[in-house]
Amino acid sequence: MEFKINDLSLSEKEVEITFTYDEVKDNINNEILKRTKTIQIPGFRKGKVPLSMIKKMYGDALDFEASEKIASDKFFEISEQNHFHHIGTPSITDFKFKPGENLFYKVKYEIMPKVDVKDYTSLEIDIPDFTVKDEDVESDIKNILKSNSTTEPADVVGDDRNFIIEVELKRLDDKGELYQGSKPEVMQIDLSNNNVQKEIIDNSKGTKAGESFTFSFTDVRTEKKDTPEEQKISETYNYSAEIKSIKKIVLPQLDEEFVKRITKDKASNEQELREQIKKDIQNYYDQQNKDYIQRILINKIVKNNDFVPPKSMVSGMLENLLKEEEEETKRRGYKKFDKKQAEESLLPVAEFEVKWYLISGAIKEKENINVSDEELNELAKADAEKTGIALDKLITYYKSRGYTNKLTDQKLIDFLKEKNKINKLAPEEFSKKTKEDQNEK
Repeated sequence: MEFKINDLSLSEKEVEITFTYDEVKDNINNEILKRTKTIQIPGFRKGKVPLSMIKKMYGDALDFEASEKIASDKFFEISEQNHFHHIGTPSITDFKFKPGENLFYKVKYEIMPKVDVKDYTSLEIDIPDFTVKDEDVESDIKNILKSNSTTEPADVVGDDRNFIIEVELKRLDDKGELYQGSKPEVMQIDLSNNNVQKEIIDNSKGTKAGESFTFSFTDVRTEKKDTPEEQKISETYNYSAEIKSIKKIVLPQLDEEFVKRITKDKASNEQELREQIKKDIQNYYDQQNKDYIQRILINKIVKNNDFVPPKSMVSGMLENLLKEEEEETKRRGYKKFDKKQAEESLLPVAEFEVKWYLISGAIKEKENINVSDEELNELAKADAEKTGIALDKLITYYKSRGYTNKLTDQKLIDFLKEKNKINKLAPEEFSKKTKEDQNEK
C-alpha cells in the first residue's frame, strides 16, 4: 500500500492511495460473499447460490461495488494510523479499479486548519467620540414629559406646538380645486412631533375648529425614464386641511413628586434627573463605542489572516444561524420563512464566524490567553457574596454554561484593545474621514 498527501488549502487535503490487487483481494471476496447471501435466484435457496454463477450473472459489478466499500474502510484505517485528524465527511474524488489490477483512489478531506496568525497588533482604528450634549438631555426630558402628558379640548391652535389637530385633508390641483380622483382623508396630526412639516405647523397657528389652512410640499425622487441614466423628478402636492377638532397637550410639572415617581425614587429632583439621564446616555455611547471597536478590530484581523474555512464547519454554523433566524421569524409573527433566501444572506456570516473562531483560537494559544481555575473561583466568590448562592454551586453553574469560554473571549478582546491604537475623533471628523476612505476605495 502506498499513499501520498496533497495540500489543497489551509483546511483541505487530498490523499492518493494505491493498493495492489493481492492486498485487497481477500477483502473484496469477503464483501462479495456477504452480498451473495442477500441474492436469491430461482432454483436455489437464499444465500446458497454458487459464487461462480453470481459472478457470471453480475460480471465485475460485484467486484467494483465491493472495492468501493473496501476503499472507504481502508481510508479510515490509514487516517487513524497516520493521524490525519480529519473533520466532516471525507469524499472519494477519483476511483480506478479492475479485478486483478491495482486499486487506486483519491480522498478529499478537511482538517482543522492551523492558522499562522499575524498582524493582529499595532493596528490603528478610528472611532467617533460621542459625548452627551445639553440638547441630548433636553430632548430626553421632553420625551419623558410627552409620554406622561394628558390632553384636553382647545378652541384654537396656539403657538407652542403642544397641540393635536384632527383634520380633513383634501388634495388640490393647481387651480385650488379638488384633485381629480382623490378623496378627502381624515387624520390626526401631532404638531409637537419633529417629523411634522414646518408649513403645517406655521399655517395651522391661530386656526379654530371648522376653519381651514393650506400647505404644500415637494417630493424629489430619482427615476429612470426612457434613458439608462437616472433623472431627478420633483412633484408638488397641494393640500387644504379643515380642522375638525383641537386638543391641547398638557405636560406635567417637572417637580419632585413627578421625578420621584418616574424614576422610582432613584432621583428626587430635576437636577438629579438630568444627571441620571446624562449618565445613561453616556453609558449608551460608551457601549456603542465598545461594540464598534470590537467589530472593527475583528474585521481587520480576519482580513489580515483570510483563508478558506472548512466547509463542514461553515455548514454547521449556517445550520445554527438558520435555526435562530427561523425561530426569530416565528417569534415576530411572520407567516413564511424563506430558507433559501436566508441561506444566501447568512452564508457569508457563517464563513466569517468560523474564520474568527479559528483565528481567535490561534491568538489565544499564541499569547497564552486563558482563564485559570483560580480566576474563575475569584469571580464566583465575588458573585456568591452578592447573590448569596453557594460558591461550589456557582462554580459548577459557570463551568456547565461555558462561562470560562466567555471570560476567555473577553480577555482576548481586552488584549486586542490594549495592543492596538484607537483614535477617538469628533463625530463630524469621523464621518468626514469615513466618507473619504470609502471614496478612495
